Amino acid sequence: MKILIDADGCPVVDVTVQISIERQVECFILCDTSHVLEKDGATTLIFPKGADSVDFALVNRISPGDIVITQDYGLAAMCLSKNATVLNQDGMEYTTHNIDALLLARHTAKKIRNAGGRLKGPRKRSKVQDKEFHTALTFLLDRKE
Repeated sequence: MKILIDADGCPVVDVTVQISIERQVECFILCDTSHVLEKDGATTLIFPKGADSVDFALVNRISPGDIVITQDYGLAAMCLSKNATVLNQDGMEYTTHNIDALLLARHTAKKIRNAGGRLKGPRKRSKVQDKEFHTALTFLLDRKE
């Protein structure tokens, strides 16, 4: 088992790497050349810029039972199809039971934006969200042991 982080816009890289070190779980940070992010205790893999280049590289490295951290619903769906466990930055686990609804919501939001509509962006990240992510990842690792 390993942890793979989609580092594009991921606010929980530090927490994830810290937990992976404590639990002695191999951790990879995947990013493109415009978002290089290196942390002690994790291996950074850098890919050329391009539409979904990091996403496809990440999916190609997954083994069943791996843990993926991403906020990208499309990537989450691909990871689930490879029998990975997928968490978002707030600790919500993507599952076969919730991914279809999330993908539909993303599609609907894109249609609204393409029609000229506006949607609210995410709130400023809080310490509570960081704690909830930490709790969820720790619980997930306990469950897999």
